[in-house]
Amino acid sequence: MVGELGFVTLLLVTVLSSVLAFYYVVERWWYKQETHALMLPITRLNGLLSLSSLLLLGAAFVTDQFGLEYVASHSNSQLPVFFKIAAIWGGHQGSMLFWVMTLCCWATVISFIKQVRSQYLSDVLWLMNLLIAAFSWFTLLASNPYAPSFEFMSEGRDLNPMLQDVGLIFHPPLLYLGYIGYATVLAFACASMMRDKFDVEWLTLSRNFTLVSWVFLTGGIVLGSWWAYYELGWGGWWFWDPVENASLLPWLTGTALLHAHLAAHRYKMFHRWAIGLAISTFCFSILGTFIVRSGVLTSVHAFAVDPGKGIALLLILVTALIGSLGLLVFKFDAISSQPVRALVSRSYLLYVAIGLLVVTTFTVFLGTFYPMLYELFGLGSISVGAPYFNTLILPITLLSLVAMGIGPLLKWYKGHYVTLRQCLFIIGLSLLLGSVCYVGLLSLVQYPQLQTEQLFVTQIKGVVWFVWILAIWVIASHIYTFIAAGYKLNQLASLLAHAGIAISCIGAVMNSEHSHELGRKLSSETQFDFQQWQVIYHDTHWVVGPNYTAERAEIELIHQNGQSFTVSPERRHYPVRVMNMSEPAIKIFWHGDIYVTLGEKLSSNSYAVKIQYKAYIRWVWFGTFMMMLGGVVAMMSSKKTRVEQHEQVQVT
Repeated sequence: MVGELGFVTLLLVTVLSSVLAFYYVVERWWYKQETHALMLPITRLNGLLSLSSLLLLGAAFVTDQFGLEYVASHSNSQLPVFFKIAAIWGGHQGSMLFWVMTLCCWATVISFIKQVRSQYLSDVLWLMNLLIAAFSWFTLLASNPYAPSFEFMSEGRDLNPMLQDVGLIFHPPLLYLGYIGYATVLAFACASMMRDKFDVEWLTLSRNFTLVSWVFLTGGIVLGSWWAYYELGWGGWWFWDPVENASLLPWLTGTALLHAHLAAHRYKMFHRWAIGLAISTFCFSILGTFIVRSGVLTSVHAFAVDPGKGIALLLILVTALIGSLGLLVFKFDAISSQPVRALVSRSYLLYVAIGLLVVTTFTVFLGTFYPMLYELFGLGSISVGAPYFNTLILPITLLSLVAMGIGPLLKWYKGHYVTLRQCLFIIGLSLLLGSVCYVGLLSLVQYPQLQTEQLFVTQIKGVVWFVWILAIWVIASHIYTFIAAGYKLNQLASLLAHAGIAISCIGAVMNSEHSHELGRKLSSETQFDFQQWQVIYHDTHWVVGPNYTAERAEIELIHQNGQSFTVSPERRHYPVRVMNMSEPAIKIFWHGDIYVTLGEKLSSNSYAVKIQYKAYIRWVWFGTFMMMLGGVVAMMSSKKTRVEQHEQVQVT
């Protein structure tokens, strides 16, 4: 019964959104009538129906409805309840239902916007319902999560062990909320271009949608990075995997959109850039979905369903791209912007920053899809790995840090806020603090046993030193501007976001250059030294989990200063899926993690063990948390500005 109800609610969403979209076309462009009567109630009804459909799928998982093929393929009666919840979107069909539900909910949120011309709001909702119809038909016909199983199943095949993690409860929803949030920005932009006279009101209405989508997408990417770090057992946080890159592409263009949108909203500049980036960001979001589900690229993150379903997603992508770009070309001359007036200005620097983000997007896109196209044209096979991305991304990152440090010191249109003496003071302070922090941390925390001469010869890395100086430069210039501007919320948002990027850059380069690892064959009571730690392997014993068995090692680490702790890495066996997984043990310090992985059993009493020191890994995630906090503060600033403007209008 749960399956039938879920299918009916999904069918109703599909039919209602399709009929509403068709009816609106007939009334709006055939009969030239402005009609709004059905748009709001049906949009809100679809929100309730789609949410009900997702909840019914959740109920099917919790109550072990193995008569549904999707539930039988991704669950098991022994699976813990919170992993059954994650299984709702742990496979292709469920994730597409979540996509449809999120589209409907974003449209419902738009329907409650007040003080907007009803015709413009109806155009926005019509575009949203077109997208809902497209994705709901795709879900219903090609990815139905309520399809019955063709054979009797008394037990399910269990959820993929890699997905049995708390991170996977939150990672996909955050990612999809970000992906699909950009559909709202696209709808606002395209609806403004559909009007006889181009309407800049879309900038005001879509400002918070742009910020919320960026915050969600950032959170989803970071949570995925964190999951890969502690779940996959390899100890890295970013592998330049095709699916990772697919989520990075809309984040890069979304970040550029955030800045272009701000310039267009406040200063009437970069209007065309804002619309173009709104189009490209949502199209990259669909492209990311296509990569995960088409099987054209191999990845640990991919669902790898049949290519036919990927082609359907590709058709939706092409239709959205051609339609929105066609509108932009048609309205291109009607979209005017204020020009950049001087090279020494924040507006010009913002133009450069947007350009750097676009170049980065192209670099990642080329490295991700070039091997596929190379093979598609019969030229052989080629692989593009981390060296390509690291080599090209590093100089762009350094240039971006330079630009972020200079930006707050310049006026928007022309000139600068600081004197030459003040600028030199900030530069000198950055050089001093960056050098002291880098050298001091290495000598006090990581290599206290080395003499100063040895430290500089063997451990100091020029690139890392330069990143430290630039990061402090970014933070110092933003703190100066924040204080000079009178502690305004919008300045605080900029400070948090850009300081977060600076801290993440420090964490990334420190992790890359100052991490260490050592692999050993260990048997009972084996001892060896790892940096400043003595490692003692005590024993391994069996443990039984809810749906797995595991070999758990007990390994003690004793520091030179007497500090000690015990870690317990596991090697798990999942009998239903017939899969083995390594569950690493991690000891967290503020300057890095001790990361221990239990490998293959080499003999009756010995195992392969890898121990790693992952330097400053937490700084990467702390920096991204600051970036997200900056986005939240920016939303608060935007709301405060709207309230003040409303109060001024009332007084007038």
